[in-house]
Parts: sequence; structure tokens; C-alpha cells
Amino acid sequence: MRLLILGTGGMANSHANAFSKIEGVEIVGAVDVDPSRAKAFAAQHDIDQTFTSLEEAIAWGEFDAVTNVTPDKAHHPTTLALIAAGKHVLCEKPLAENYDKAAEMAEAAERSGLVTMVNLTYRNVAPLQKARELVLSGEIGRIRHLEASYLQSWLVSKAWGDWARESKWLWRLSTKHGSNGVLGDVGIHILDFAGYGAGSSVERVFARLKSFEKAPGNRIGEYDLDANDSFAMTVELENGAMGVIHASRWATGHLNELRLRLHGDKGALEVVHTPQGSLLKGCLGEDVEAAVWREIDSGTVPTNYQRFVEAARAGQMVEPGFRHAANLQKVLDLAIETERARCEVEIVA
Repeated sequence: MRLLILGTGGMANSHANAFSKIEGVEIVGAVDVDPSRAKAFAAQHDIDQTFTSLEEAIAWGEFDAVTNVTPDKAHHPTTLALIAAGKHVLCEKPLAENYDKAAEMAEAAERSGLVTMVNLTYRNVAPLQKARELVLSGEIGRIRHLEASYLQSWLVSKAWGDWARESKWLWRLSTKHGSNGVLGDVGIHILDFAGYGAGSSVERVFARLKSFEKAPGNRIGEYDLDANDSFAMTVELENGAMGVIHASRWATGHLNELRLRLHGDKGALEVVHTPQGSLLKGCLGEDVEAAVWREIDSGTVPTNYQRFVEAARAGQMVEPGFRHAANLQKVLDLAIETERARCEVEIVA
């Protein structure tokens, strides 16, 4: 597979490192509107070709697939252009800024017959995959309640860099720059984490969003810091379970932690994922009576990058696909509506 990397910001390094380890994948080009950044990225990852526009890369055309690592607002136009050019696409999340654009991308992908996938990276977490397997096998019975959280602390810690001085963080805090805040950035991850683990989708949602003051006038240079920093929502799933999902960039002491608790009428599961590793615990069988929790071996699973390559080679669709990501975007859009209207809404197909 000849792979093009579109966008050479921070996350693109993770993509380049992952794809370079897959046998038979050759990274043949990199695209970025900033020529110096593109050249530096290409030199770092030993990539021959660089381009300053997608149009230029498509005209060249010597690639089979693309990993789209552009900012959120660029996903829609660039991915549609790539599909029109007949290229397989792995797109970073969220698929688009809103459901209408995401649905348009899903429809284009379905018509094309190309392999299209969204990089919901936490599908790579083996304990989440094992938890889903146990849920679908009936091991914890009918899920009654769930708790899910995604906690980051980069607004109160410089462990990932100084957000107030770096554009790669500042744009995530500004709606003018295409950000839907923590809801759009990591909310899609925790919604997928929770729904995938629970083996069900969100049917009803009610959310609260908040942006805290981060600078005088909540502005730094060209960036209005108005995108939400924290959200909390209650949800009801199609399988009847209800629960709470929340996320924040103000979670002091948590660099990047996802947690999911699933409580069924026969048992319970907990998945925790941090930069230090992942863990699955269960309270099952006779342990339910005494509330004893035990660690469960989850094995290993292939990464999204590996599964995308395998699917493209085989010409077979793979999840999480564009339609799934569009449906997640609908929940996010409606969560924003519930904040505006201060009322719960039902997710209508």
C-alpha cells in the first residue's frame, strides 16, 4: 500500500510511526499548507514527496490510500475530494463539525465502495474489546446503569506543552477555528467507548456544557477561547440502560484517562485506560454477593491502523466506519441543542 499523510501536525507523527511498522506499507507523501512543516515532517519520517495542497497531491496521484490528520473543519472537504479521486481514507475524529456534513461524507463513502474508516483510537484498547465480548455473551446480564468519563488536565498542566502558546492547542478552544470543545474533541471518544463497550447506542441525551475563563477576556491573539472545556450528560441507551458520561480538560491529576463502568443485573465490569496501560476488572458470579472485583486478562487486539490496511488490501469495509461516526456526531449535535434548550432530546433515526 502506498500511503499519503494529509496534515503533519502532532497527531500525524503517531500515524506515521504506526503505519511505518506495518509490513508492505510505504509512506510516499505528506501534505501540509505550511511547506516548512511538511518538509520537516518528511525528513523526520523519511518521506520522499511533500505537497502544500491536496489538489497538488491528487494531481500527482501516486498513492492508494490516505490518512487524514487535518484539523476538524478540514475533514469534510478534503475527505470528499479524496473519495472522488478514488482513494481509501482513514479519517481522524470527529468525522466533521456537524451531523449534516458527516452524513454527506458517509453517503459518499457508501456510494464509492472504497474502504473508509474513522480513527476512534480507543477501539485499540484490548480491555474494551474484551468487555464488549463479555457484555454480548450475557456475562453481566442486562445492563442497568453505566458511568463513563474522559479526563484530561492539559489546561492545568504543561505535561503536553504550554497550551496558551501553541496553536495546536489553542484552536481546540475556539469555535471560530472549528472546534466544538471538549464535547467534539474527546466527547466522541467517550461516547464510542461507552456505547461500544455496552453493546448499544445512545437513544436519549441531556447535556450541560461549560467554558471557564482561561485568559483576560477569554481571548489569546486570534483565538476566542469560547469552546466548552467540560461537559456532563445523562443518557439512555437502546438496550434500556441509563447512566452518566462526562469529560473535562480541567481534570487535575489525570493526563489522559478513560474509564467505563457497566453495571448489569448479573455482574459488573470496569475498563480503565491511561498512558500507563489498560485494565479490565469484573465482579462476576459468586463475587457479586460480596462485591469482590478481579482483574480479567484481555489479551491483545490489532490496531485501527492495521485493520485499515488489511481492509483496504481485501477491499472490505471495516468498523468504525463513516456511518457510525456520523451517528455519534448526531448525538453530539443534539447534546449542544439540549444545552441551548435546557431539555432532553430523543435521538431519531
